[in-house]
Amino acid sequence: MLLLAMWIYGGKKVQMARKTCINMSNKKVLWTPSQSIMPKSELIRASKINIILAQPNSPLQYPIHGLTVTPMKKSVIPGIFLLFIWGFSVNNDLEGVQVGGQDQSNLTISSSHLDHLNHLLSTVTYKSNVYHIRTSDMGRDLYCVSETLHYVPHKPGTVTVVTKTFLRYNELKVLINSIRQFYPDIKIIIADDSLIPEKVTGTNIEHYIMPPAQGWFAGRNLAVSQVTSKYFLWVDDDFVFLSKTHIENFVEVMEAIPDLDLGGDVDGNQFYFSLMYEEGDEDGGGCMKRVHGQAHSTLPGFEDCYLVDGVVNFFLARTDAVRKVGFDPVLKRVAHTEFFIDGLGDLLVATCKGFSVGHQQRTFREVYSKYRTQTRNQEKEKLAHHFFKNHLKCIKY
Repeated sequence: MLLLAMWIYGGKKVQMARKTCINMSNKKVLWTPSQSIMPKSELIRASKINIILAQPNSPLQYPIHGLTVTPMKKSVIPGIFLLFIWGFSVNNDLEGVQVGGQDQSNLTISSSHLDHLNHLLSTVTYKSNVYHIRTSDMGRDLYCVSETLHYVPHKPGTVTVVTKTFLRYNELKVLINSIRQFYPDIKIIIADDSLIPEKVTGTNIEHYIMPPAQGWFAGRNLAVSQVTSKYFLWVDDDFVFLSKTHIENFVEVMEAIPDLDLGGDVDGNQFYFSLMYEEGDEDGGGCMKRVHGQAHSTLPGFEDCYLVDGVVNFFLARTDAVRKVGFDPVLKRVAHTEFFIDGLGDLLVATCKGFSVGHQQRTFREVYSKYRTQTRNQEKEKLAHHFFKNHLKCIKY
């Protein structure tokens, strides 16, 4: 009888414990390695996904580094013995094999046939039950949030309001006046690539003139590059602040959850989505799908906030985190989801109910519409750029 047991201890570095009882020539050999015994120094590096496998002192091996999995989805663990936290499961399709602890952190497989055991090991999967973009094989708490949250007042210099404008000076003035009604001293940064720039004046306003029609993401890069505060609040130039647009509520959540980037809603529309990626082969690439209204999980400690992959154009972000991702200046006209695709795996994004900003009534402008609307050829060029840049063979919005 060959017995394999695996388990994880939360709050500590992953420990591996094995007890192998092998019946050879009617003699039982019992081997229980101590936790201080290290695996052999020889490491096997898988060529495709860069997984490091350790050769242990038993018939089994296990990965020790380099496995990337999709959050909240079951993922097969190659070169199997033991790895990762929270939950394991296995497809048991063999008779005479006992499996205990399905979908738990302690999985036990027992069989009298070594080939049966090896077959089941090749189907062991891991599924996280906490969504986070920077977890690895450390059994530690991902969040430490007090149940009692205290009011965090907005401090001047903590947040900068950032926007990009093009030919919409009337809307921009309405936005600035609404900001000043509630936040008289907050800094406002404007990137402007209008065809004929107009002067924008006011207290604590930085207005940066660009060459004409450089585009949406080029303007975002310029504006964010000038932010000196810890956070920036991104708004469109035709938004309007309301009595319920409380920046301090954004800051409160951000201060409680490290690495978080937070979105609200515009006129009650949260417009959040998740990105589903199916890995393809080396030649064809993978597939990306945007699913509207789907969240990964609630944000621990904040029942009205949900972890997602993308949010509306009204969000508070950590300046240094967004700078690391950047905005692709190739995207000039229509671009939003593309930023979150670039940030997938690097930005931890959430959306919260009750964090609202208003939207001004839309006014048709023929010249603006000409630059704003993509042609069919521009759409094809954008998709081709995505496919090449992200090694995709298909994308579905």
